[in-house]
Amino acid sequence: MDFALTDEQRSIRETARAFIAKEVMPLEPEVLQRERRGESALTHEELRALQAKARDFGFWGLGTPAAYGGADLPAVTQSLLWSEVGRTFVPFVFGGETDVILYRANAEQREEYLLPAIEGTRASCFAVTEPDAGSDLTAIRMRAVRDGDDWVLNGEKTFITRGREADFSIVIAVTDAELGYRGGFTAFLVDRALGWTSETIDTMGPARPISMAFDDVRVPHRNVLGEVGDGFRLAMEWIGRGRYVIPSQAIGAAERLLGMAVEYATQRRTFGKPIGEHQMIQAMLADSEVELESARWLVLLAAWTVDQGRDPRHQSSMAKLAGATMANRVVDRVMQIHGGMGYTRELPIERWYREARLWRIYEGTDEIQRRAIAKNLLSGRRRIGGHLA
Repeated sequence: MDFALTDEQRSIRETARAFIAKEVMPLEPEVLQRERRGESALTHEELRALQAKARDFGFWGLGTPAAYGGADLPAVTQSLLWSEVGRTFVPFVFGGETDVILYRANAEQREEYLLPAIEGTRASCFAVTEPDAGSDLTAIRMRAVRDGDDWVLNGEKTFITRGREADFSIVIAVTDAELGYRGGFTAFLVDRALGWTSETIDTMGPARPISMAFDDVRVPHRNVLGEVGDGFRLAMEWIGRGRYVIPSQAIGAAERLLGMAVEYATQRRTFGKPIGEHQMIQAMLADSEVELESARWLVLLAAWTVDQGRDPRHQSSMAKLAGATMANRVVDRVMQIHGGMGYTRELPIERWYREARLWRIYEGTDEIQRRAIAKNLLSGRRRIGGHLA
């Protein structure tokens, strides 16, 4: 059993690390200042300029099929790259990618939505969460009623990420209440120009999701994504990818934070010696390293499962749970090691502290991941140690 990265994977990872260090990390002081003023961390133009530079390095469309100009990288390689992105809190993402379920678009939709989204000339968001349907996606209530060649949408969505910039949304609505999520949910491509409105939700962290209101918004039938009744499956496909991307980023953040703690522990002196010589500090460093490495291999296992064409849901739930909780524990210890300085805004630890807390909530809470893992074991769908079979 060989756990080593290939030469190609190492080369890609090191190139990405160099790019992030040279082009993205220097922006961190300005990003912190902007966020404290309530401004956007990066403008659309600044993000596009960074993505253009990354494209020159060969980083464009990490998971986008080659037919659309993407790199179509294996999931493991993508996970490694997302970890490098996670080493900075600047909200940078590589360009040339879009919502994975947009590839279900038909020929007409590809021209109007998919291709512009890949190129970045149109921005999308994914709208499924509702005030009474967060973790339980089977409970959504937004209705879509057929009226001739249109569907009429009424309802509300909330905590929608990337919504402020989006000019269209992929919206999951109920088209057959009797069938429910087993054939009664449908995905629609809904332009902002069709009439949905939004408000920004203020949060404790840098994320600024939106709430969306649909009041008799008429959507042409040609804007159905996939098939009528296929919305729940598409929603789960969209969410599933985030369950190994998010912990991949958490790995990168934890790596950098732990590095900061190690450096500080060798420099800061108390009682006549570096604090790293105190057993309590050593325990925090050791526990963080063990948990980081444990989470890393669960994340890579989830990505490897995707590459093998196997059902990745169980492994992805474990990766999401392990990665998100690990990062929260690590950032807490790193702040504790830095003492009062860690609590100040002079260092970025408090910024990561606030962002990391979100990782345990979105794309499936810790409790939802535990529920899924336990149900798989109790039902017999998952055999203990089955990934080694």
